[in-house]
Amino acid sequence: MIFWAVLAIALVYFITAYNNLVGIKNNVAKAWANIDVLLKQRHDELPKLIDTCKQYMQYEQATLEKVIQARARVATARESQDIAALGAAESALRSGLGSLFALVESYPELKANEQFLHLQGRITGIENAIADRREFYNESVNINNVRIEQFPDLVVARMFNFKSFDLLKFEAADLQDVDIAQRFG
Repeated sequence: MIFWAVLAIALVYFITAYNNLVGIKNNVAKAWANIDVLLKQRHDELPKLIDTCKQYMQYEQATLEKVIQARARVATARESQDIAALGAAESALRSGLGSLFALVESYPELKANEQFLHLQGRITGIENAIADRREFYNESVNINNVRIEQFPDLVVARMFNFKSFDLLKFEAADLQDVDIAQRFG
């Protein structure tokens, strides 16, 4: 009788642990899908912003090229789901956009352009949403990675080949305070 009770408890725990690990793994996938959607939206909006800027910023081609190249690196990393490359590409893109938005200050007619203002607001909103989703993704990855390493869940994780995921890391430059004087100097 005790044997069957212990066996039943073990079986219930095994099933519960498996189902929890499946749920956690799917949360990581969902978090990545949320980031992917936002990156795609930003990818689609950036050419419009760059085209609008090109009409006014004829002498700022180097800045526009940096944004275009960074956009391409983000797209490549996103499509291949290369988390490490995505972090570096994201840093380059954010830096390029920061430089671009700082340069806009020198072009009053561009600053007043309704299409530019709309696109700038849209991209800024997407950037904020990406930051929120990155946080959610990293939290989901952390929960997954901790659970598959904890006993007794690690037994279930190894039996069914649950794997760890990489965190979406920030570049060192992203962790430093922004030098406003340098951007507008």
